[in-house]
Amino acid sequence: MSEDFTPDQKRYLEGFMSGMQSARTARGLGPLGGVSGAGGSGKPSGPDREHAEAQAKTVAAGGKLVDQEKWKAAEHPFDAYARFKDQANAGIYPKPEDNFRWRYHGLFYVAPAQNSYMCRLRIPNGILKAWQFAGVADLAEKLCGPYSHVTTRANLQVREIPAENAAALLEGLADLGLTAKGSGADNIRNVTGSATAGIDPLELLDTRPDARAWHHHILNDRSLYGLPRKFNVAFDGAGSIATLEDTNDIGFQAIEVGDGAVFEGAAVEPGIWYRLALGGITGHKDLARDTGVIVAPSDAIAVSDAIVRVFIANGNRTDRNKSRLKYVLDAWGFEKFLDAVEEKLGRKLIRLDAAFVKARPVYDRLGHIGVHAQSQAGLNWVGVALPVGKLTVQQMRVIASISQACGDGDIRLTVWQNLLISGVPDGKVEDVIANLKAIGLSAETSILRAGLIACTGATGCKFAGAHTKEDALAIAAHCEPRITLDTPVNIHLTGCHNSCAQHYIGDLGLIGAKVPVSEEGDTVPGYHVFVGGGFGVEGGIGREFRTDVKAEDAPALVEAILRTWQEHRATPDESFVAFARRHEIGALQALVAQTGDAA
Repeated sequence: MSEDFTPDQKRYLEGFMSGMQSARTARGLGPLGGVSGAGGSGKPSGPDREHAEAQAKTVAAGGKLVDQEKWKAAEHPFDAYARFKDQANAGIYPKPEDNFRWRYHGLFYVAPAQNSYMCRLRIPNGILKAWQFAGVADLAEKLCGPYSHVTTRANLQVREIPAENAAALLEGLADLGLTAKGSGADNIRNVTGSATAGIDPLELLDTRPDARAWHHHILNDRSLYGLPRKFNVAFDGAGSIATLEDTNDIGFQAIEVGDGAVFEGAAVEPGIWYRLALGGITGHKDLARDTGVIVAPSDAIAVSDAIVRVFIANGNRTDRNKSRLKYVLDAWGFEKFLDAVEEKLGRKLIRLDAAFVKARPVYDRLGHIGVHAQSQAGLNWVGVALPVGKLTVQQMRVIASISQACGDGDIRLTVWQNLLISGVPDGKVEDVIANLKAIGLSAETSILRAGLIACTGATGCKFAGAHTKEDALAIAAHCEPRITLDTPVNIHLTGCHNSCAQHYIGDLGLIGAKVPVSEEGDTVPGYHVFVGGGFGVEGGIGREFRTDVKAEDAPALVEAILRTWQEHRATPDESFVAFARRHEIGALQALVAQTGDAA
């Protein structure tokens, strides 16, 4: 029993564990994993101990566990695979508690949007082999809808999975050396890293070993599942393509430390380190904040583990809206939280003044599209433009063949909802371009489409207020003949406040909404529109520009906003985010209205 518990709390814990065991017994289940103790005291042990103690502590303090916490305690999702297979064999979709549990296996029942499952994979650093990519295409064609989506966590998801195919899909992924374990619910999600890791002339650090190590650390430690809420970790190697690590709960940012740095009287070795940022959750209007801590790459896994365990013990288990890491940081402050992390680690973290950190390389905001020279002489990566992340199974198979015949056999997914074919010799670039064109894809696209991001939307998500992917394409189709951009702009369309497409960090961000159209309460799909968001050195949360814009009116409004920027920017190279931020919202609204009327 933890020494942190008072005698009263220990009694609460014993009663709590006894109650959970009674619930399991009523379901015909065995003993609660690892519960032991003299006299049947109900003291938790084993891999679920930390979670059981945190739940009991919440109850002892007078809190009420949310349903999801009760479901976890009554039956751990990893103990329920046999029941899941029984449901699949019978073609039965889950009730809410099992819908939550099956997300631990990567499956989301998405009714009423689609009466089927969606499956989200785990692909560390977003890199998989061409044969795995082709294998996913085969599984999708046989067991799912015949397509896939590249997500904003450099991941793949497949959809329209009938209940009777769900177990076959998971086991088919395992046959490919892939997994979906922990990609949903209250778990550490897909581990992102630099898309061009190991091949980028600009990068400070190859993130692949660290992303892979953290991926396997999670997969092989059951105690790292069932957190108070979902958790995101990203490793950015300071390459050409932004990883958006500042949108994660933990963001590791590769930096170079110069000579003369000292911590507590000892010299800090110059070279490549990670800078630690914490608490990113853009759907709640917060980017990860710099802690002042630097971490040796060899220590990144241990530090991540300690951070997660402090969160497990202290995250909110009574209010799902305030259960992310950000809210522990807000309540405690960074120093108290870092003190707790140091206690877990058993050593001090190294703090370093930013004056000793060299400037990081500048991102190429179009680095994920087109042909770019690698650090290896004579080789290139080719960024393939995807229509808001969607690929047919036929396109997937051809891309896999291109990668094997003309590249190094790697498919690299990006957080920008597209993919890279790497290791392409100079002499084979034209072959790659021609083969992409033959399947309706390209390594070239307009600046507008290159920065167009959209979540699944109402077509496949019950939470979405609008059809984001379709509306994104409508915006592009409307704007391209009318306005030509000469500077990158990101336009993010997200369907709901889960903000999967991270609308708050877009130059232009649109969040789905039900727009009232009558006094009787009738609504149509539409958006609230935000301007001036950004990431990295331009990091910031977009400001609300207009609410309740009908989806059909969004393309013309986006055109008017972009035209206003082009006609009124201070200099030809003033970015959209700089333009938007130097205007008060009222003044910007008036300027857009004036420009729109003139057009």
